[in-house]
Amino acid sequence: MISKKYNPHTTVSIVMASAFFVFLRFFRYFPADKVIFSAIVMMFVLFGIEIFRENPAFCIGRISSSFLGAFFIPLALIHMVYIRNLNGGMKLVFFIFIVVWILDTMAYAFGKALGKHKLAKNVSPKKTLEGATAGIVFGVLAAVACRCIFMSDILTLQNAVILGLVIAVTGQFSDLAESLIKRDGNVKDSGKIVPGHGGVFDRFDSYLFTAPAVYYILRILK
Repeated sequence: MISKKYNPHTTVSIVMASAFFVFLRFFRYFPADKVIFSAIVMMFVLFGIEIFRENPAFCIGRISSSFLGAFFIPLALIHMVYIRNLNGGMKLVFFIFIVVWILDTMAYAFGKALGKHKLAKNVSPKKTLEGATAGIVFGVLAAVACRCIFMSDILTLQNAVILGLVIAVTGQFSDLAESLIKRDGNVKDSGKIVPGHGGVFDRFDSYLFTAPAVYYILRILK
């Protein structure tokens, strides 16, 4: 996604991200030392590549962008696996997908129809405060509806409201975070793997901060 500007080590990042994802998969409550160890190994590899590179100019941009893709993204998304491992995990995963889909749809619809005040004009000019507010409201309503329809054995009404609010806020924040990265990289989509729908990152951007937030909120609530 950001190769047009920073030229990250794409292949190395993919390999390290896959290894990191598998590594964390076997540690449900990954201790900090294991995460730190993984980060140090990644940085060692990336710096090693640059040290022996014929032209190491602009190495900071390559190292930073490669590390972002190899470390942060799998670290964030692995929490969906941890959520799946909780009691009623499959329902919780579907719950997150449904709430995110509804809040995204409503935020877009209301933003397009009623939006007048820009939310973050320098990052995502089309997003508005009106759309974001609608996303939060409908996100909470969607969470309550899911609880009443198929999650009454897992969530209380109060917890459903809390999770709906958390998902609505972090989901939109995650989307803005991806927009920030894409704007800095001067690209419209994160890739072309999914024709007509941008890259894989575009399909999962809303879960980058949402998955960790939901997981730890659930740990607190239970």
